[in-house]
Amino acid sequence: MASLLPETLFEIVGEGPAPSKDYYQLLVTRSQVIFRWWKISLRSEYRSAKPGETKESHENFLENSHLQVQIALIFGARILDYVFHLCEGKFDFLERLSDNLLLNIISYLDLEDIASLSQTSRRFSKLCISDKLWEPIVQSACDNITPEMRALAEDMGWRQMFFANKLQLQRQLRKRKESQESERDSQV
Repeated sequence: MASLLPETLFEIVGEGPAPSKDYYQLLVTRSQVIFRWWKISLRSEYRSAKPGETKESHENFLENSHLQVQIALIFGARILDYVFHLCEGKFDFLERLSDNLLLNIISYLDLEDIASLSQTSRRFSKLCISDKLWEPIVQSACDNITPEMRALAEDMGWRQMFFANKLQLQRQLRKRKESQESERDSQV
């Protein structure tokens, strides 16, 4: 399964912690961890500083505490943990799936399961409230979606429309129709 992975498993760039303006790149490939840095300074002693690079095999990285500390300081403990997992061969294949494929999979879940999934990560939270997921759910639950209902759903969001009761929807449609009529009357 690991052979299906791209050559670059992970890449992140960032600026060092304040007051430093140094620039860093962390790249994890199938076989190496590559850490690059560029000194950015107005001080004369650093003007001629050349970019640096450290390359370690996955095994050597797991033993290199100095490099681990640098990565944690610049990119944070979560990134360091993620790089550790990659170096140990623990790949998160679910994270590598496209949003469209995940939305297709999520669309087969029950509503309770969608609510539970939305609490697992930021990415799943965004996917579980997206209109791309809820529009087909609403369309499968409704026999007939009028153009007015579609316009209302695009304004208020398909998820909110799904959970609104009929009375609320009728009220919203009536308000929308009245405001459109008053706009037409004011233009005439």
